[in-house]
Amino acid sequence: MRQPAAVKNVLLLKAGDAAQSVRLSVGDYERWFLQTIGLSDYRFDILHVHREAPLPQSADGYDAVMMTGSPLSVTQLEPWMERAAAFMVEAGERGTPVLGVCFGQQLLAHAYGGRVERNPRGRETGTVEVTLTEEGRKDALFDGLPERFAVQATHEDIVTQLPEGTRVLAGNANTAAQALAFRPNVRGVQFHPEAPADAIRAIILARQESLERDAVAQGAAPGERVPQLLAGIAPTPSGRRILVNFLERFT
Repeated sequence: MRQPAAVKNVLLLKAGDAAQSVRLSVGDYERWFLQTIGLSDYRFDILHVHREAPLPQSADGYDAVMMTGSPLSVTQLEPWMERAAAFMVEAGERGTPVLGVCFGQQLLAHAYGGRVERNPRGRETGTVEVTLTEEGRKDALFDGLPERFAVQATHEDIVTQLPEGTRVLAGNANTAAQALAFRPNVRGVQFHPEAPADAIRAIILARQESLERDAVAQGAAPGERVPQLLAGIAPTPSGRRILVNFLERFT
């Protein structure tokens, strides 16, 4: 008789809150992770680290640690960010798999000695394509995915200087470091594998004034950019595959 698989315990570090209009329509960041991954094989503890929630002594009781995105910036470090970064690095060094998403990748890059800056190419928003590097094609995080695939993205900051020993797993024209391997069991992605299409739509609508302003400043015709972004939104089944690859192949 086949034994049921053991439920895996995941610590999800919440690094910020989505805009109120986004939360009202599609829920907050942690909900996206739970809905995309599913709860049948995983149990999540959610820590609001951006609100000073105390971190556990260690991650030893968890099968994996993940960190969400955030509207906050690693370029304006706060004490809780440094504490969370140290916790993730120690978890990784002690053998616990760690995945940082968007802000989470940037915080890991900072913690390991890299540099995070505002992207001179501007904010990347909407459904975009990324391409795996040779390293990325061999990495378990992207097992079963083609060399190029669509993801959801929304970010202004990027990792501009890699920490020593870090490998780039995926990139595109806007952001060279779309996915990083910091350690054998520590990964980061700049895009949002957890975000459903309706979440990205809600984010674009919440930010439409600033997106329009930025687009016009870069030479776009007034009223052009936001409808373009909304029309380009598509489902990204790669997202769930990446998250499940992390939870199944690294733990």
